[in-house]
Amino acid sequence: EVQILSHREKKTTTNTAIKVSLIFPNGDKYEGECRKSESGELVRSGTGKHTSASGIIYTGEWQEDKMLGKGTLQFPSGAVYEGEFKDNAYNGSGTYTFPDGSMYKGQFYNDRLEGEGTFTDTQGLRWTGDFHGEAAPGLKLLHNL
Repeated sequence: EVQILSHREKKTTTNTAIKVSLIFPNGDKYEGECRKSESGELVRSGTGKHTSASGIIYTGEWQEDKMLGKGTLQFPSGAVYEGEFKDNAYNGSGTYTFPDGSMYKGQFYNDRLEGEGTFTDTQGLRWTGDFHGEAAPGLKLLHNL
């Protein structure tokens, strides 16, 4: 059962946004906007911050209890994804920074590097091309002039 610590209602043109602080049975916490679904349940919708019991933090847009729109996902390892989400996954344009400081900026599809992008390695060298998950045949090194 979800424990509601507080809530405040705000009228909008479509339906009522409720500002909440929630604690889930697994220890996860959510602070942000919710709306009542058609079945009458509270679902995360609007903007909010969800902190998992394991320390993963998502700050951004929600719709019908799913990460959707722009947001930032931070991991305890130091890895960070900032960009577009759809169906609780990286989908669209974004930047993923790895724990070692290397970075990929480009297109994502269902949590995978997919499409045009640029990878910057730990030495600061930038590689560009088409990425397909862990494969990126034909990458080109961008020269810093």
